[in-house]
Amino acid sequence: GCSHVQVSSSSPIPSIEKAGSISLYALDNYTDTPRAGMRAANIAEGVMLARGYRVNNKIDTVADASGHTLSQKLQEAKKSGDKYILTGGVSEWRYKTGIDGEPAVSLHLKFIDVDSGEVAWSTTGSDSSWGNTSIGVVAQELITSMLFSAEN
Repeated sequence: GCSHVQVSSSSPIPSIEKAGSISLYALDNYTDTPRAGMRAANIAEGVMLARGYRVNNKIDTVADASGHTLSQKLQEAKKSGDKYILTGGVSEWRYKTGIDGEPAVSLHLKFIDVDSGEVAWSTTGSDSSWGNTSIGVVAQELITSMLFSAEN
């Protein structure tokens, strides 16, 4: 379909080593769509696993659902032996109103180094497409381009 993807990244993802595992939590949901943060994180997990990254899925854990702070997530990840936490936010996850109902997705993803607590890598992206495209397809294409567009 005809869509426009807008992505801004701090650096290419290859700076995140595949050797260290990643704790993946649901993204913060800033939309009116229930569980958009869990949905986006689930798609990110699949995209990363397909590229050979080791992901420790913590999307639907009781700890995540109870709203642990970043410092609690860092402690959990350290206990699990993970190198990074993948987190971020969903600011748009919807079908636009109108006759065509185009899917629209806007995300922020960031990898936080478990040892330092600093952001190791960050990206923001938005995408939309034709009304006959599912929001899942748009989200997967967006996440793939956000994480891997700088790779050769």
